[in-house]
Amino acid sequence: MSKQNNTNLKRVIVDFKKLTPEVLKLLVERYPDGYDDRNIITFKNSQGERVEAVEVLTEDTKYLVKISAKLEYTMENYDEDDYEDFEDDDPDAILEPDPEAMEEEEDDED
Repeated sequence: MSKQNNTNLKRVIVDFKKLTPEVLKLLVERYPDGYDDRNIITFKNSQGERVEAVEVLTEDTKYLVKISAKLEYTMENYDEDDYEDFEDDDPDAILEPDPEAMEEEEDDED
């Protein structure tokens, strides 16, 4: 998709709580090895707060997904089969990661 077409896209800011299987899959496909500082877009939201997000595009929508430890952990542990019983647009499909599991993974990296 060319940059010129991006101006006509609907822009949607997605928080982890609103993340759907469809958007998670797009993220994992676009950033198979995870995202890094070069991929992060910083902007101010309507309340003037600084937001950091990563971008994924569909035919008609630009998703800006707010980055967080939960997002990173969920992307790293993504398995498409986990979401086969859910609709692609169901935000209830993405469960909050277990904080203990996130800590264990951090400990394993050290």
